[in-house]
Amino acid sequence: METNFDVIVIGAGPGGYVAALKAAKLGFKTAVMEERRVGGTCLNRGCIPAKAMIHASSLYREIKEAEAYGITASGVSYDYGKILAYKQDVIDKLCQGVEHLFKTNSISYINAKGTLEKDGSVTVADGEYKGSYKAKHIVLATGSKPSLIPVPGLDSEGVLTSDELFKLEEVPQSLVIIGGGVIGVEFASVFAALGTKVTILEALANVVANMDKDISQNLKLILKKRGIDIHTSVSVGKVERDGGSLVCTYTEKEKEVKIASQYVLCAVGRIPNTEGLFGEGVSLEMERGRVVVDEHFKTSMDNVYAIGDLIKGMQLAHLASAQGICLIEELAGHKRSIDLNIVPGCVYTDPEIGSVGITEADAKEKGIEVSIGKFMMSANGKSLISKEERGFVKVVADKNSKVILGAQMMCARATDMIGEFATAVANKLTVDQLLKGMRAHPTYNEAVGEALEDVFGESIHSAPKKK
Repeated sequence: METNFDVIVIGAGPGGYVAALKAAKLGFKTAVMEERRVGGTCLNRGCIPAKAMIHASSLYREIKEAEAYGITASGVSYDYGKILAYKQDVIDKLCQGVEHLFKTNSISYINAKGTLEKDGSVTVADGEYKGSYKAKHIVLATGSKPSLIPVPGLDSEGVLTSDELFKLEEVPQSLVIIGGGVIGVEFASVFAALGTKVTILEALANVVANMDKDISQNLKLILKKRGIDIHTSVSVGKVERDGGSLVCTYTEKEKEVKIASQYVLCAVGRIPNTEGLFGEGVSLEMERGRVVVDEHFKTSMDNVYAIGDLIKGMQLAHLASAQGICLIEELAGHKRSIDLNIVPGCVYTDPEIGSVGITEADAKEKGIEVSIGKFMMSANGKSLISKEERGFVKVVADKNSKVILGAQMMCARATDMIGEFATAVANKLTVDQLLKGMRAHPTYNEAVGEALEDVFGESIHSAPKKK
């Protein structure tokens, strides 16, 4: 195999494989090194399998509740083995697609662990690809792995990370989830719909606490309505095995509480995956386990760059992909095509959640005067048809210029529709400009127009604002 390249990418997750494809398309002779399967965490152990399971479990719940639409369904059940097979089929098709793109773009795919050496080369220690490889530019994109908090007993049998949870071949009877962030609430939604008794223990004052307050509060109410037990502002002290159960001890309102469950999921975030990435003598500048880079993704080592979950910032697949594209564009002497400061955040619960730009609370903290437009989905025809719960669209605009600064959505298809607001914020569009495009009826997207109109107090399907 060829050993000299223009670009070597270590890691084939959404940051790495996208960077490699962009490099090849811009004329760079490119190689990708990945010790596991292409697609990284996102395709194999994260975004894609989680969303497939969310879809399957939501469909099961909807069928059971079909009587609300005049449809009677009896004897409804699920086969978890087939759900897992469906999930795996989705994964396989996407991974095979990436491998096909490598071939059609003439990218050398090295299915082995790449290690950065102090002389600037990349080595593979063993196997058919064993050897030393060189490149003008090396991109580190090895992503992240689940994090564990320093709580006694988290090494007990039955305490899982998201990686292990995907490997279960049966639905848990009961599950305690430590962490009420995005990962925690998404898995809670999946297994609660499949009949698991789910409890969430969250240290902060609310679930998905980094999002708009309206979203956090509404989501908590919805999850509780679906039978999920939620405890916020708690401190987990220890996990112990007691026979066939795990006992989780936590403190809530200064009282010690114990809860038993079949499994415990630790969903408290992710840490950079640097294991085996650096050879002897390599000492890149690091900060809290993350690789330090400048504004052009340059590390402290010449011609070595890092993107995605390895570096400081939000750990999101689409951000890693965008960083990979922008890095390669700059290496090719091009201007960046994406504004990396505007990052949409999505939660795939039911209803979905989408957010981009600043929230009303952010604006207040920064001293920015804003106008708020909000529309409740209870007045949206499509939402009434599909019986969506407690949804809304909220727009944050500069008070004087009416430039859109942010938006938060909690409704069906929010994760698809938030892109409209990402475009608006990135291009500094005003409310008037975004209103120029007519929205079809009946659609969930009509609510976007209504929320924009409400910035001026003129939403057609809302009661007039009190003056």
